[in-house]
Amino acid sequence: MAVTNNNHHADEAYTVSDIQVLGGMEAVRRRPGMYIGSTDIHGLHHLVYEIVDNSVDEFMAGFGDTIDINIDKDGWVSVADNGRGIPAEIHPATGLSAIETVLTTLHAGGKFGGKAYTVSGGLHGVGASVVNALSITFKVEVRRDGKVYTQTYARGVRTSDLKAVKDPNASSDTTGTKVYFLPDKQVFGEINYDFNTLSQRFREMAYLNKDLRIRFSSDWKLEQGAETKMAEYHFEGGISQFVTDLNTDRQTLNTEPIHIEKQVNSTIVEAAFQYNDTFNELVFSFANCINTIDGGSHLTGFRSALTRVLNDYGRKAKLLKDNDPNLAGEDTREGLTAVVSVKLKDPQFEGQTKTRLGNPEIRTQTETIVADAFMTYLDEHPREARLIMEKCVTAQRAREAARKARDLIIRKNAMEGGALPGKLADCSDRDPKNCELYLVEGDSAGGTAKMGRDRHYQAILPLRGKILNVEKARADKMLAHEEIRAIIVAVGAGLDEEFNLEKLRYHRIIIMTDADVDGSHIRTLLLTFFFRHMRPLVDQGHLLIAQPPLYRVAAGKDEHWAYSDLEREGYVQQLQGRKGMTIQRYKGLGEMNAEQLWETTMNPENRTLLKVSVDDAAEADRMFTLLMGDLVEPRRDFIQTNALDVKNLDV
Repeated sequence: MAVTNNNHHADEAYTVSDIQVLGGMEAVRRRPGMYIGSTDIHGLHHLVYEIVDNSVDEFMAGFGDTIDINIDKDGWVSVADNGRGIPAEIHPATGLSAIETVLTTLHAGGKFGGKAYTVSGGLHGVGASVVNALSITFKVEVRRDGKVYTQTYARGVRTSDLKAVKDPNASSDTTGTKVYFLPDKQVFGEINYDFNTLSQRFREMAYLNKDLRIRFSSDWKLEQGAETKMAEYHFEGGISQFVTDLNTDRQTLNTEPIHIEKQVNSTIVEAAFQYNDTFNELVFSFANCINTIDGGSHLTGFRSALTRVLNDYGRKAKLLKDNDPNLAGEDTREGLTAVVSVKLKDPQFEGQTKTRLGNPEIRTQTETIVADAFMTYLDEHPREARLIMEKCVTAQRAREAARKARDLIIRKNAMEGGALPGKLADCSDRDPKNCELYLVEGDSAGGTAKMGRDRHYQAILPLRGKILNVEKARADKMLAHEEIRAIIVAVGAGLDEEFNLEKLRYHRIIIMTDADVDGSHIRTLLLTFFFRHMRPLVDQGHLLIAQPPLYRVAAGKDEHWAYSDLEREGYVQQLQGRKGMTIQRYKGLGEMNAEQLWETTMNPENRTLLKVSVDDAAEADRMFTLLMGDLVEPRRDFIQTNALDVKNLDV
């Protein structure tokens, strides 16, 4: 039986004219997120990384040793290397010069055939062409064959023919590529570079390529007369030096990092690792110099090797008794700082932003190479081997105690019908996307917040006193702390490797503390806990900090809330001469009534929230260790170096 739909309109017919075929550059401009991840500051930085990665690929291929990067005051980016330079001959497939082909054609480059680049981070061959497409102006300058070749583009379209002039400074080794580009505000809106974030990436590159020199300078948004920001990176120790620097301010068990490097066929596996006396794991993995923040087969192989070798060595050296259970992976990684770097011919990354390596053969290669070398190290260094094994066994016992504590929490909740902490004032909405949890300093402020909140979507958990400093405590001790247990149960997503964002009960976790020294300390303790044990909360933007006002400036019925000294002075000037003007300084949340706390700090229409994020994981880890760890002297030195003059402090 045929069914006819008589409700359609003739002009809704689906015809060949409805099929759009976008040219390569038009597709990039229409959907830039597909190529660079986003069009915010991360996507903007990605443009810089794509061009720098090409220069690093030249170095890895054995050509050039220096990369110069500059951002000028107008936002122009330039990247120059002394590699071979892009070929200028006509490409038979496109009829264009190789330079123009590389810069205007997606999936065109020297990284597919395997001859020009054995190892490359630029997998997809779209890097330079995508940067060209997303730049309002783009210029290339190639030195090669005794000539200087130049060409310009606008939003991916050629605006001048390729020009070639004799290079007046040419010699046999005068080669290289220099790229200038100005990102398009139509795509990125506000152009804003972060010098520290970019520097961190370039520093990693220099660590991973031990003879490479990277120079970075920037005049972007500098005040008149300020000196150019500059950084230069060149590390002869490579990734071993990377690990040593990461372990600054930590007590290490093995004095020098264990360094492993071996080539299997066309794949190079390199790892450096060292144990310290903290309770945290800090591991960075790279594939062809791309930071694979989500790990992959190389990291899995490395971790498997550690677990297998330490169990085998423990049995062989009688440090694990016959009736002792095997060490778990997390036991062997407590206090581990490591860098794992593989360089391979055909990497399989997940997406253009390359956050996870998928090549299955790399797992076996990495595991075999690391396991053989690590076992040899342990056999040859019995003292260090014993220290490492003792730490792993202690971690195993603490993990078992922590498991029992977790089970107790879960069992107690089950017996109480899945009860939440008694002092939690929950919200009525059950959709986590709509809900937010305020962690409030003190029972008094917690009571005020409960009265002032919107009960439909705002939950309040008052915290009594200062929570445990988890930087100095193992999981079993942490889980014995009542306030931390309350936070874990209220958040509802678990802990550490078992943390599951899908079980999150609130999509906004908001830290709300007093605007004084104690409040800052409590906030820091909470940040330490979340960074160490609920890291996905931070990475996915679920952790925020409330900003209560510092002052109330009022005259009659005219009332203003100031969140800084500058704002206060502005309101004072505005109300100058008004009768009965008062200025009230708020150091505690409890000093405000419920209505004031709602209007200034909890009402989404008026409040200011700071999102907690981590752009530089290594630096964040170092600062938590420095400020919250066991070593006093480095912390004292940091405070003495960075503390404000006492007379400027608000006491």
